[in-house]
Amino acid sequence: MKIALIGTTAACVLGFRADLIRALTEKGHAVYAFALDYDSETRNSVKAIGGIPMDYHISRAGLNPFSDFVSTLKLSRVLRSIEPDLVFSYFAKPVIFGTLAAKLAGVKRRVGMLEGLGYVFTELPEGMGFKRRLLKWIQVSLYRMAFPFLERLILLNQDDQIDLVDKYKLKAKRVSVLGGIGLTLDNYPYSSPPVSPVSFIFVGRLLAEKGVHIFIESARLVKRQFPDTRFVMLGGIDESNPGGLKALALDQLKMEGLIEHPGHVSDVVGWVSASSVFVLPSYYREGVPRSTQEAMAIGRAVITTNVPGCKDTVVNGENGYLIAPWSPEDLAEKMFHFINHPDDIVRMGLKSYEMAQDKFDAGVVNRRLMSYLV
Repeated sequence: MKIALIGTTAACVLGFRADLIRALTEKGHAVYAFALDYDSETRNSVKAIGGIPMDYHISRAGLNPFSDFVSTLKLSRVLRSIEPDLVFSYFAKPVIFGTLAAKLAGVKRRVGMLEGLGYVFTELPEGMGFKRRLLKWIQVSLYRMAFPFLERLILLNQDDQIDLVDKYKLKAKRVSVLGGIGLTLDNYPYSSPPVSPVSFIFVGRLLAEKGVHIFIESARLVKRQFPDTRFVMLGGIDESNPGGLKALALDQLKMEGLIEHPGHVSDVVGWVSASSVFVLPSYYREGVPRSTQEAMAIGRAVITTNVPGCKDTVVNGENGYLIAPWSPEDLAEKMFHFINHPDDIVRMGLKSYEMAQDKFDAGVVNRRLMSYLV
């Protein structure tokens, strides 16, 4: 069977689809992995796991309908040339335009997966302005056009089905909720968390919607009472994003001793293992955050927001705490709890580990995903 996987970046192919590609090729399927930005290194890496790297182009964030139409026609011609039995698209634009290209190419089976609803569905503290309402209308309209051509739409959490498919009465033949995309758990061995001094770690892009400013403000509140507490942030800066943390501000935070930010690190597992509690105060429309899954597999208690996607990783009071979005005070309160009750760092971390073993094993998740595909 020939299967075309249509995503965005080569990094996403290797970071999120590698286990699936291996599993499919081991079953004897030919897997064509489409990405926007292959170079010689990533191309060879995809070949090494059994995939066939394929180039294509579509603007990830552009709103030029003519450009998207031309890109869809070009993609359909490539699909027609390889004649796949199935096209599996993931992320918003590939699901829309990859599905339409597959239909134009005469591909009989088409499956799409949305790993979260993304920026235009994210609730902001200041509300939704005209531009975001327009973007949301455009995206929903494109989904309305593409979804009927899918034999199955896969979502990662139940809230996404309620807030997208049910609310807008979008037509899809089947809708399945997968849960987290899973991890190779052997790569995330359990380690006992340090409890003195207590340290909190944030892993993600240093953007407002990921909760970076909330993490920083809560660190200020906690440091006033417990100055030895450590706050570590791992993630890159995006100077072009208006809500992103700026390099100058980050340097100042480091000089103050408020935040530790080691820059680019290759050993994220090691940094999480050296921390007590994992924190993700995101209000972005996540699917099921991978960084939180990783922290849980290592055995870390989690503090995260009570919003779709994030809340699917925490049973409140068992493996961590859910907090209100946009509230550094609420986050600081939960941090105080762990500082004052260090036994809960270990107890809730063990519960996270158990939950990860039960819910986030990539082998189990990929078998379920493959049952939808082959």
